[in-house]
Amino acid sequence: MADRKHGVPAPPIETTIHADDWDRLEIAGERFHRVLFQGVDMTELVDQGSSFEECTFRNVRLNVSTHEDAQFLNCTFSRCSLFDATFRGCKLTGSMFDGCSFGLLKVEGGDWSYAGLPGADLRGSAFQGVRLREADLTGARLEGAELRRADLSGAWLHGADLTGCDLRGSDLSTLDPQTVTLKKAVIDPFQATVLAETLGLEVRS
Repeated sequence: MADRKHGVPAPPIETTIHADDWDRLEIAGERFHRVLFQGVDMTELVDQGSSFEECTFRNVRLNVSTHEDAQFLNCTFSRCSLFDATFRGCKLTGSMFDGCSFGLLKVEGGDWSYAGLPGADLRGSAFQGVRLREADLTGARLEGAELRRADLSGAWLHGADLTGCDLRGSDLSTLDPQTVTLKKAVIDPFQATVLAETLGLEVRS
């Protein structure tokens, strides 16, 4: 299990839902607190505005699921599959991901500040207009991914591979280009100036 930032322990579990079939289920406005979802099949789940607070998802299949205006606050995702899952306007503040698969993950808007994604394989994923302030992306694989118009201020990106990643419009003010791989990454002119200044260059017109 990957450690949370600053060594904060995972929340305790009070209720367990084991091996249930939520395949293609539609939920709206549901509330879950400190629930362990163990081996639950949430493939193609449609979630509208539900709240999961301090919950643990262990070996849960979230493939092709859709979540809109939902909240996953300080949750833990362990060895879950999120292939082609979509999160629109969702809040995942403080949530931790460990040993999960993310192929073609799509995140549109919302707040993922303080989320823990160390070493996550996010190749081909798309984050657009997402708040990722102080998110832990240490060693994350983001080759060919999209991080468009994302707030990355204070994000931990040491050792991240951003090869071919589309970063246009994102806040790169705290990115240290000497600690990440940026080969063929796509940036806009303003970001080019920011990175040049970070490297100690003097930009003139």
